[in-house]
Amino acid sequence: MNNPANTHANVAGLSLGGGRRENFFFCLLEHYPERGRWFLKSLHQVKDEEIQDRDEIITSWIAQYGLQKLVVDFPLSKPPCDTCQLKCPGANVCPQPAVIEVRKEMQTLLETDAKMEKENPKRYEQARVAAEETDWARDLLHKTADEHILSRSFKRKLRKGFVPYWHRPIDYWIWKSYYDQLLSVFKTSYDSYGHVSVMLLARLKYLLRHLPSDLDLHESSIQIVLLELYRARLVGKFQLLQLFDLDLQSMARETLIRGIEQQLQLFIYDHDFEMLVKNPKAFDSFLLALAGQGVLMKRLREIPSWGNHDGGNFVVPDFSAV
Repeated sequence: MNNPANTHANVAGLSLGGGRRENFFFCLLEHYPERGRWFLKSLHQVKDEEIQDRDEIITSWIAQYGLQKLVVDFPLSKPPCDTCQLKCPGANVCPQPAVIEVRKEMQTLLETDAKMEKENPKRYEQARVAAEETDWARDLLHKTADEHILSRSFKRKLRKGFVPYWHRPIDYWIWKSYYDQLLSVFKTSYDSYGHVSVMLLARLKYLLRHLPSDLDLHESSIQIVLLELYRARLVGKFQLLQLFDLDLQSMARETLIRGIEQQLQLFIYDHDFEMLVKNPKAFDSFLLALAGQGVLMKRLREIPSWGNHDGGNFVVPDFSAV
């Protein structure tokens, strides 16, 4: 697929969420090490009315650019139940080793928190109230969700448990790392199959069979990429919140992209820049391409082996070293 004479490498983001007739974008970044620069090589919009088979456009685009790595925002692996061949004893007593390990960790968190509350209930309640107070000066990522004292919302999530026909082990890693921030900033949690329709899953199953065998596929989350940009101070707290204000989101995207251009040594043509600012779906694919930049440069947050043992290949970029 790749031309040996080329000294550059490329990576792309593809956000494929939404309905059947919703337009989507490919966003391709190329890296030229000798220049120390990145270029947004292609921002291609696929309109439903333009083509007979949208999935053919994906495969032809990959071939056209000799794509090496692709980051998507849909699950690349299945929940434990989908690959299990055992006679099922029931979801609550699933014998799969990964499920057992996740549930053990969740129970340990709850037991440790309950012990702290029992030993000094007054101090525990004071600390819990202080942690849940709104403080605009506080760093959104000042602690992970699994650091004690646990928030009430995270404890409710843990008590609901891990459902092996719905969740994957990576879900738990994301919960304990980002649950409180995802809820407070984006008003959502993360569930592998929580926002994926049956129609999209069938389409993706078909699509994956037609992709080149040597294409390096990765999975990520748009919200988590934004939180990591915030961690690296490439986006501010208010700017992050403005992305979800209908009156301010375009301005917030423009400011964010300008900062990324400068800090990540990325060149974007004016036409593509305008598209990223105006179209949220284009912006989403751009963020996934930035996650791919982390893959290419080997700047990723470490995820335990049980989080990706199923082949999902979930990645979280680390922009702090940029």
